[in-house]
Amino acid sequence: MKILVLEDDFTLSKEIKQFLISKEFECDAIYDGSLVIKQLQIAHYDLFILDINVPGKNGFEVCKQIRLIDKETPILMLTAFGEVSDKVTAFNNGADDYLVKPFHFDELFVRISALLRRKSMPQQVEEKIIVADLEINLTESKVHRNGNEIVLSPKEYQLLVLLAKAKGKSISKQVIAETIWDYNIETNYNTIEVYINFLRKKIDKDFEQKLIQTRPGFGYFIKAE
Repeated sequence: MKILVLEDDFTLSKEIKQFLISKEFECDAIYDGSLVIKQLQIAHYDLFILDINVPGKNGFEVCKQIRLIDKETPILMLTAFGEVSDKVTAFNNGADDYLVKPFHFDELFVRISALLRRKSMPQQVEEKIIVADLEINLTESKVHRNGNEIVLSPKEYQLLVLLAKAKGKSISKQVIAETIWDYNIETNYNTIEVYINFLRKKIDKDFEQKLIQTRPGFGYFIKAE
């Protein structure tokens, strides 16, 4: 397994690289966001670790650019910023997880292991999920409503699929956190609320029939009204 680390703090970058090597990963470290895409032209990576505040292109821009050419490889964001808005921006640009500095290397390893484990899970046998005029093509990871394609970020898509597979049953924030983010984000449940709002704007806003529902005290579900 090979990991690319984008981190402009030389000391931290060196420590992360040494730690990953000790865990039997291969690792390349770069310090300027504008160099990431060039690096992808000469090497393949199984996971990206991106600091947000770096020279050249920042981590948000790099994340978004990676997702234009690679929608599958996990991306873990590293930053000193802990605001929910920064986390939402990271996820909305295609990140899979978010770790705030300072952090313990054991936690970094747990996050990496969870992301790689999810990547290695076998693909779903089910090909499509249909709820009213909403169609989710699991094979192509595409979403249509009333025949029109709806473009979702990776996290939005994962959340939509999770709700749709429940077939009308409520999914709690706890389950959403553990399933999509691979760890308990109890203190950041407002992030989930933000993502539900993202989905409602894209899935329901332009349609009379609303599909994404809230059951107070229990969670969220998808069902035709």
